[in-house]
Amino acid sequence: MRTTALGLAAVSLLAACGQMSSAQAGEKTSERQTPSGMPVPRYVSLKFDKVNARAGPGDDHRLLFVYRVRGLPLQVIAETSEWRRVCDPEGTLAWVHKRTTDGRRTAMNMSTQPVALLKRPKEGFRAAAYLNPKALATLDRCDKGWCKVKADHASGWVPEGALWGTSDGPQCHATGRPPKS
Repeated sequence: MRTTALGLAAVSLLAACGQMSSAQAGEKTSERQTPSGMPVPRYVSLKFDKVNARAGPGDDHRLLFVYRVRGLPLQVIAETSEWRRVCDPEGTLAWVHKRTTDGRRTAMNMSTQPVALLKRPKEGFRAAAYLNPKALATLDRCDKGWCKVKADHASGWVPEGALWGTSDGPQCHATGRPPKS
């Protein structure tokens, strides 16, 4: 009788774990379901040097301002089939049409000082170049806490998160303010 009770308990436990795993898998799947099929948050850049930023997803929504920087990195935090809610490097939230964005990733120096682009992905290596404040760079790749970027004819490595657009974490909350560090 004791063996039967233990057997039933083990079967019940396995069934509960199976249901929990299915529920957890369902949660992960629902988190990733977006109209584009791409994960949110994710980075994009502006395709044009003049892009309307709107209060909501549609041309009938109020125009907030116009972005005037081609290549500006943005983080998509929500989307509809045609519109992307984005967070920009200053923490502002707006909606832009999907045709105005590009999947190529860029990064921006938001500090007040130049950022060293190191020759190798390790502290202490010599700088290959410096990225000035508010300057843009193309993000080549990130690996093991370091990101390789290119600007003009120079390239180098920066620690992940040193430039806006290199950190995988959310850059803005729904309030439009950057998350607290």
